[in-house]
Amino acid sequence: MNGQVKRLIEVDLPIRRISEHARNEKDSRCGHIPRLHIYPAARPLAACRAVVCAAMWLDPADPICPEYFRDQARAEMLAWTAYERQKLLSSESRKRFEAARKYPALFKDSEQLRGALLDFIADFSNWDNSAKPAFLNTTHALTQAAHVALGGEEGTRPLLVDAFAGGGAIPLEGLRVGADVFASDSNPLAVLINKVVIQYAPKFGERLAAEVTRWGKEVNNEARKSLGRFFPEETNGRTPIAYLWARTILSEAPDSSGDPVEVPLIRSMWLSRKGELIALRWKRSRGGIVQTETNDVLYANGRRIKVRRPILEVYEPSSSSEVERGTVARNSATCPVTGYTTPARRVQAQLMERFGGALDSRLYCVVSVKRGQAGRFYTIPTESQLSAYDRALKEFYRCRETVEDGFAIFPGEYLPPMSGVFNAPLYGHSTWGSLFNARQLLALSTYVRIARKTISNALSESREWGTALGAVLGLVIDRLADLNASLCVWQLSTPNTAHVFGRWALPMIMDYGEVNPLAGAGGSPESAVWRVAASLKDIAVAIDHTGEVNICSAETHPLPADSADLFVTDPPYYNAVPYADISDFFYVWLRRTVGNLFPDLFKGELTPKEMEICEMAGWDPVRYGHKDKAFFERKMAEASVRAREFLKPSGIGVVVFAHKTTSGWEALLQAIISAGWTITASWPIDTEMASRLRAKNSAALASSVHLVCRPRENPDGSVRRDIVGDWRDVLQELPRRIHEWMPRLAEEGIVGADAIFACLGPALEIFSRYSCVEKASGEAVTLKEYLEHVWAAVAKEALAMVFRGADATGFEEDARLTAMWLWTLRTGEGNGNGSVSDEESEEDDQKGSQKGGVAGFVLEYDAARKIAQGLGAHLEDLTSLVEIKGDSARLLPVAERTHALFGKDEAQAPNSSKRKKDKQLKLGFEAELEAAEESGEWGQKGIPKVGTTVLDRVHQSMILFAAGRGEALRRFLIDEGIGRDERFWRLAQALSALYPSGTDERRWVEGVQARKKGLGF
Repeated sequence: MNGQVKRLIEVDLPIRRISEHARNEKDSRCGHIPRLHIYPAARPLAACRAVVCAAMWLDPADPICPEYFRDQARAEMLAWTAYERQKLLSSESRKRFEAARKYPALFKDSEQLRGALLDFIADFSNWDNSAKPAFLNTTHALTQAAHVALGGEEGTRPLLVDAFAGGGAIPLEGLRVGADVFASDSNPLAVLINKVVIQYAPKFGERLAAEVTRWGKEVNNEARKSLGRFFPEETNGRTPIAYLWARTILSEAPDSSGDPVEVPLIRSMWLSRKGELIALRWKRSRGGIVQTETNDVLYANGRRIKVRRPILEVYEPSSSSEVERGTVARNSATCPVTGYTTPARRVQAQLMERFGGALDSRLYCVVSVKRGQAGRFYTIPTESQLSAYDRALKEFYRCRETVEDGFAIFPGEYLPPMSGVFNAPLYGHSTWGSLFNARQLLALSTYVRIARKTISNALSESREWGTALGAVLGLVIDRLADLNASLCVWQLSTPNTAHVFGRWALPMIMDYGEVNPLAGAGGSPESAVWRVAASLKDIAVAIDHTGEVNICSAETHPLPADSADLFVTDPPYYNAVPYADISDFFYVWLRRTVGNLFPDLFKGELTPKEMEICEMAGWDPVRYGHKDKAFFERKMAEASVRAREFLKPSGIGVVVFAHKTTSGWEALLQAIISAGWTITASWPIDTEMASRLRAKNSAALASSVHLVCRPRENPDGSVRRDIVGDWRDVLQELPRRIHEWMPRLAEEGIVGADAIFACLGPALEIFSRYSCVEKASGEAVTLKEYLEHVWAAVAKEALAMVFRGADATGFEEDARLTAMWLWTLRTGEGNGNGSVSDEESEEDDQKGSQKGGVAGFVLEYDAARKIAQGLGAHLEDLTSLVEIKGDSARLLPVAERTHALFGKDEAQAPNSSKRKKDKQLKLGFEAELEAAEESGEWGQKGIPKVGTTVLDRVHQSMILFAAGRGEALRRFLIDEGIGRDERFWRLAQALSALYPSGTDERRWVEGVQARKKGLGF
């Protein structure tokens, strides 16, 4: 990039402030595209907006920055020194602009001008400012100034291209900042979303919002006529808003007599935990026997059989201890009548026979509201409510072969199983339509029919208008499908039904909530329409021109060479999400709604899969055996080559990635560098919420890392292959670059895994500026080999920061590894609220697991290996500290090290999962301490055997403190002289800062530190 002026994003970025706005936006969903339609890995608009601005605009402090841009930027920033504009700025930015108001010459200083631009970007990333004319006008002026300064013609806009447009966040923000946009994707769902976002909403936004709102009222009236008999009102003036269902099996108790017992698969007997406590219980006789009633049931496999159904009743428990456990745990089912537990494989087999069991589930509770009364009412379903569903079931069977406009009204397209992602098919859900019960299918097909009628009327007025309205109504139907399926969990904390894709998978849900679509509550057409209309209005207010959308693969992109100014994209995350397969859930409904309107998008029964660039072999080796790591690297390299070709020589690229595995990262980086790009910077922006308990104590990447890159080209556009780097020079420069970068990241609050990946940019700039790096022998250095050195350099620098610049080599390898391991886990600490979904908490209760699931501190094995290797340690030699299982590695909790630290024979350390109940004391390691005392190793008046390393001694002191062995701890620290070792206290201090807040380890090490002064140290 010699001779090319730097962009702001290559120099600096206010990451902390942008991350804060991104988190707030993603949490509230205000104005976010998922209001229109959800899509995997949706980018927060705040992050996209900031990145596009910083990539478009030039760095005024660069010596070769054109004076034209400096003058324009200075004028725009000086305009913000006016009082009325300053009020729009944050207090953090206002200081700089207030100073410039008093001293206008301040912005003649290029460094100050750069700071003002970065402050402006941080404030513009706030959603509250995204549609304010003052911000939009300034942004457009700066974008135009940068465009002209780089040789663009007056009156034209720079062109931003996103070849993996996905949910449309990047293209939308490209339009917002004043660029022309070309968005493309190989996924028809993504293309349709982008058409609405950057084509139809900017042009027809207000009109579309009004029309879709009108349609919402119309569809409710028309649907009530055809669906009302399936959703009856209650006679007491209450309106049902949700119905709670459980799939069922027949108990396989070997000693049962008479009619078989039907077991409803209920995960939790709780109905509400918010405000009022409401639960279910089995109706029992005075002798405690669960009462049953005999029913004649027609199952989905065509069998009609008499069964005994255990009777439920609703009550208000006075405490949690009163509430019984559900019948299903880890997909095995316990019969409340016989007590027999049918194993999971037999539960699976029974549901397989009945195509997943959605059609013949048992309705066990109705949730209602009453006008003028607060709260919800929970009742056992009445006979009329049960009969209403029977009518729906008969209607479903009557019209299930119906074809309208060339499509079967109910989706019969094949739903394949996919390991760890699509588990519902393992229980009989073999078609996309089988994921819905009879009423849900009738309701959705009714909405589709009404939507097609509305679209037909609009087309008679104008093809363009009818197409735009049709696209929006198609997205509304998709929203309703996501909220009205038999995979929607009833959330106890809300209480409400969740949508299907709380995470991007199709797990089997044994009990689910069904929305009453005629009640106007969440999941109804009115609710969906309100959100869609709001999003359309948001876009219309802020965007004044449209973009272009195309369906094509990234590696065969149609743009001509040297035509784009900026390439910003968020490519598939290696093997994180099966985008195309998940999209089929929506595709089958879109095809029925607007398939004839967009024939180029909906050619096949399902989304095209061959063009998708994902590593899929691990999920589905039968269909995707060829889509392995090599496939991903090859296709990403082809896509990267194509992007470099259509980007101007002066252009810049930004690639977003958030995969947490090192293999995923290496695959992407290899593809980018092989394609002829030089990576110049990397910025982690916090876009992922670590709010789930399962994310605690694991190094899930909390940020999306934005890799900034430039074409490594000759003047004729060919890749430069004549720049050979010296391996020794690269290795000398690497630690210096990491040393410059890490403290800067720490100032922005970026630590742990995020900091490791954020260092990739500056580290790879050294390596990727060359077409090849060679050793003295002439052997070429591979990227994989270089990344090993990067990890080592990062580990060294991180340790220097952890120990505040002290020499970490004074500690043994176990202490250095522990410190670096815990530092890596600090990613995102404090961002989440520690909440856990109802299904997770119930599952943990059933397993009897401790809060947080698996104890210890977990990393991906390959990441742990690289950290250890960078510190000169080997995981396999530290078995008393680290446990390796499969593709993960666990730093053992201190309690699990008790036997290794105090016992005679480490090999005889008991497995904590097999301890006898009499050893399950308040602290599980107390029994082991007692055993160590009894063995004669040490006693209450004696001194424990001193550990061999500083870390061992700190951990020993922590265990003694936790067990209340104050005298032993005193003697350990004083008589053995452990407390006189300065390294002991230095390591304890470091660990107290590294252990996650709320953990036992943090509390114990702080307890030991608190004894320091009292013991005379």
